[in-house]
Amino acid sequence: MASDLHSSSLVIVDEAAVTRGADALLRPCSASVDPGGALVITGGNGSGKTTLLTLLCGLSTPTAGTVLIDGRAPDERSPAFRSAVAGMLGLPPLARDLTVEEQLRLVTVSWGAPAAGPSGPHAVAHRLLDRLQIAHLADRFPHELSSGQLQLTGLALTLARPSHLLVLDEPEQRLDTERRGVVAGLLRELRDEGRALVVATHSPQIVDALATEVLDLDAAHP
Repeated sequence: MASDLHSSSLVIVDEAAVTRGADALLRPCSASVDPGGALVITGGNGSGKTTLLTLLCGLSTPTAGTVLIDGRAPDERSPAFRSAVAGMLGLPPLARDLTVEEQLRLVTVSWGAPAAGPSGPHAVAHRLLDRLQIAHLADRFPHELSSGQLQLTGLALTLARPSHLLVLDEPEQRLDTERRGVVAGLLRELRDEGRALVVATHSPQIVDALATEVLDLDAAHP
């Protein structure tokens, strides 16, 4: 509830709910996330995990309650909001005629990366490919990738954006246990570097590795 939430938190969800007619897509829930914290959202299919993430990404608005990012309602049309929040709700668009590395470079340039140096397109692309253990895919095109490789590429493209908050919907999709561990380790590193994360997942491996707080949407409304 409002009195239990920290007004200084980067993310505040206060009794947020979404209804469509007689259907409750998300029943009232509350949570907060500070920089360097990771809120992991669990619950069965239909519990509202993805709906909550769409609120955080500014793709929809609550029909009750409030959602605030850095003290303001999410607004995907705001350049400041888009530069602060990077979300992956499904695979991002991929250009068929660009290689994995070229797509990563394009994203970093689009978000104002310098031409060279540790924050430049080449360095960012190679760092992400190395950390996700997909450097061998750098010269491949999207249609040459498996479903798991596409998932890791989509995650790399999301992480290539500047952000204070990462919003991820089931980043473990299509990945085996080993690859889930790689993703969990990288996200934990980003959390420890001060990034805030909100992650919806079905994976206990992700929960155990990452969560500083868990919001179980099933337990909230038995």
